[in-house]
Amino acid sequence: MIALTVAGGARAAQAQGDKPLRIAIARLTHTHVHMLLGRPDRGDVRLVGIFEPDSAVAARYAAQYKLDRALFFPDLATMLDRTKPEAVAAFGSIREHLAVVEAAAPRAVHVMVEKPLALNLDHAKRIASLAARHGIHVLTNYETTWYPSTHAAYDVVHGDRAVGTLRKIVVHDGHPGPKEIGVPSEFLAWLTDPAENGAGALVDFGCYGANLVTWLMRGAAPSSVTAVTQQQKPDIYPRVDDEATIVLTYPGAQAIVQASWNWPVSRKDMEVYGATGYVHTPDANTVRLRTSEREQERTVTPPPRPESQGEPFAYLLAVIRGTVRVEDADLSALANNMTVMRILEAAKESARTGRTVRFEAK
Repeated sequence: MIALTVAGGARAAQAQGDKPLRIAIARLTHTHVHMLLGRPDRGDVRLVGIFEPDSAVAARYAAQYKLDRALFFPDLATMLDRTKPEAVAAFGSIREHLAVVEAAAPRAVHVMVEKPLALNLDHAKRIASLAARHGIHVLTNYETTWYPSTHAAYDVVHGDRAVGTLRKIVVHDGHPGPKEIGVPSEFLAWLTDPAENGAGALVDFGCYGANLVTWLMRGAAPSSVTAVTQQQKPDIYPRVDDEATIVLTYPGAQAIVQASWNWPVSRKDMEVYGATGYVHTPDANTVRLRTSEREQERTVTPPPRPESQGEPFAYLLAVIRGTVRVEDADLSALANNMTVMRILEAAKESARTGRTVRFEAK
């Protein structure tokens, strides 16, 4: 049985006496949708509708999660009008994010998209304009946003100031490749299509690093972006890059984002170096810390995140209810992710031309 409350369910909301968040899904072609459909039932989220025009994909998910077929609609506007959600979660191609916001914003429906925010900077600007015009939240979901280690690293750098002035950030993200790890055919089709995804590994995993670096730099845009991409497996990924390295410069600091579909194992980890020490996050729940040349490295387990900030849909509920305020530099925030889009756009241009792209001061 589906783990979250669905339309017609009797379980009451548990979070501060609030009614459950009425949420809809736009497309099922991104496997991160399992994060919502497989979510434990906390009584705080109620699924009211699903837009999925591919009948085979819809049938497969309906069977897997024992979903009422009345939840499914082949048309997005019809689904929004009939189910009247408070928020819609987009689990389709990156190109489709704009269409979801175009449909949701005039209906005052908030939106959470999977990373990155948009196909390109033009789409991102149109999304930001719609959000401002209609007063909705548009949040971007990254897996690393919910890692306790991610936030512990930030606290070490900016709260405790335990490693000195920030000097270098190195972010590693990726896996052996989407085909190699067996993503479903409907996901693989758009993930390897530059018209739907924007690029290959550069977008798929480069966005994680751009997001984390922008946050650690407290919202600042880089001074310059230099990127190199490769097709190490052109027989598998003939239309997109499968290897990307992005170098970002800031006054006094540098960041290196390594995005790859060629890692021998899946990874989402980062290294943050200050003038006197470093902090590493090898996984979601581990932090390795060394604060000076004289001290040895320590491994610590960070505390769990608060319930409203420990996973995407509790956070979405808290933001919509007003119990959590979104700051511009926050990992999910529109402002942060507009900077991410500027970085990705510059990285694609740099990789295409072989030149460094310099940002104009804002």
